[in-house]
Amino acid sequence: MPDEPRPQIPMDTQTQTQPQTQIPSQAQILSRPTTSTAASGDSPAPASPASPAAAVWLTRLLVVGLVLAALNLRPAITSLGALLEEVRDGLHMSGTVAGVLTSVPPLCFAVFGFTAPRLARRYGPGAIVCAGMVAITAGLLIRPFVSGTAAFLAASAFALMGIAVSNVLMPVIVKRYFPDRVGTMTGLYSMALALGTAVAAAATVPMTEALGGSWRTGLGIWAVLAAVAVLPWLGLARDRSAVSPSGGGPSGAGAAASVPGLRLGRSRTAWALACFFGLQAAGAYIAMGWMPQVFRDAGVPAGTAGLLLAVTMVMGVPLAFVIPGLAARMKNQGPIVVGLGVCGLTAYSGLYFAPAEGAWVWVVLLGISNCSFPLALTMIGMRSRSGAGVVRLSAFAQSTGYLISIPGPLLVGVLYQHTGGWGLPIALMGGFLVPQMVAGVIAGRDRTIEDEARMRD
Repeated sequence: MPDEPRPQIPMDTQTQTQPQTQIPSQAQILSRPTTSTAASGDSPAPASPASPAAAVWLTRLLVVGLVLAALNLRPAITSLGALLEEVRDGLHMSGTVAGVLTSVPPLCFAVFGFTAPRLARRYGPGAIVCAGMVAITAGLLIRPFVSGTAAFLAASAFALMGIAVSNVLMPVIVKRYFPDRVGTMTGLYSMALALGTAVAAAATVPMTEALGGSWRTGLGIWAVLAAVAVLPWLGLARDRSAVSPSGGGPSGAGAAASVPGLRLGRSRTAWALACFFGLQAAGAYIAMGWMPQVFRDAGVPAGTAGLLLAVTMVMGVPLAFVIPGLAARMKNQGPIVVGLGVCGLTAYSGLYFAPAEGAWVWVVLLGISNCSFPLALTMIGMRSRSGAGVVRLSAFAQSTGYLISIPGPLLVGVLYQHTGGWGLPIALMGGFLVPQMVAGVIAGRDRTIEDEARMRD
């Protein structure tokens, strides 16, 4: 399920010519020159005798590292959703505070994600992802054993900080080290992310029961998986070759600044994309945080409720490949937006009238609806004519969108506490889909932010 790659901040992938006696860096071993060498048609400089063996070893290490990191980008969220009732009772947490807790992930993604590109330029993306895995491990290990709500929130935020920076930098690492296999490697880590999301949702309750029934143990066990993910990144953390540009091309903020006349705050398309992204993110985090509780309150056993959430997450695996390809072949993506929205409205209508009776149908439809996330990313790439424009648009749409998404889970928690049932909260969830469809239809029009800038001028 969703949630989500953050803006891809391009790292310059040029390599400098090194004396033959020097040991090549990881980036030099694993990536081809992408600027002057590629443009002129020259072959890369011959590698040193140690390069082939080192390349194989490093490639395997990177693949393992990417998969393990992706597996850890959502269990901190979905494992909590599966045990939210037990956590609330154990910490004497009100529905409003639980709503705050389910709003923490997008807040952390919006705040801490901004720091990732700057940290990567200074220390190297491998080192920052390694630090992110350490933060996830520490947060997951600490939060089950705290005694107060504030400390639980702080430990959760620490783990989410690690998720946020890793979320942003994993696409950068794929582009840096696998320039010939971006699609394959992106698909691999996307499937691992969805798998980690689904497994945490489905397995947390059974594991908790098998380990004695304590929610603290059920949440803390996921720190083991995070600790395993640290190991390959320890070997990758020393490569700082991607910290700063090695050539004359623009990168990062410089590339974005080179696009003249783009004022995204005045672009209707940019704001439509931000609203579409934010509303779909709100729906995703509401589902991850509250959907098991909806089913449990309807009489569904806790283990089955977690499995139902897992089905919603798993739906994103195949559709994440189908929807972007379909959207890219269409000039206007509005029909896909409406189709996904209708699936969501049908799912929420079913949850309102018959949550337990048709539970499996509703979660499948909700899983289809939540695939608005890959559609949003696809539209971001199609709404600008230049790579630098895409960087700016992606940063604007995602950062603004995550800020827009924050109140959603909180409002659901407040309504649940004050009404004592799920009628009004589910109506609110379905209500979010109406402006989401409107914003998506506007964002899906066949125009670019550069076109809008010229029209204003």
